[in-house]
Amino acid sequence: MDSDEMAPASDSRADREIPALAEISRAMVKLYKEQFGRGPTRAKTSFAGPDVVICTLEDSFTPAERKLAEMGEHQRLRDTRLYFQYATEDDFRSVIERILRRKVWAFNSSTDTERDVSVEVFHLEPAARVEPTV
Repeated sequence: MDSDEMAPASDSRADREIPALAEISRAMVKLYKEQFGRGPTRAKTSFAGPDVVICTLEDSFTPAERKLAEMGEHQRLRDTRLYFQYATEDDFRSVIERILRRKVWAFNSSTDTERDVSVEVFHLEPAARVEPTV
């Protein structure tokens, strides 16, 4: 690098978030496997702003759920998944709170039954903001 080029600054927050987001993805796959009997084959977690975490999970349907989708029973499949999510909501919230050390104040879950893609959305309490001292 010549003297006119600047090395990119390391964003220490991003450096800390990347391992945490990977850990959340792994924990969600494990939780799906425990709760639904089958874990997704793909998972990706990211921040959508400073206080929202989105975890996208693909290919998680059990054989019976796939059969429901093939039969056109999409609403029944969505209702069943949503009911399971509601029954285990504390488990999902606790993963985020443990890893990020931030309180989840709202949780949304949705499944696209045509594509076998689910999304878990966690709304976090705002992080404490430290005002600079003069």
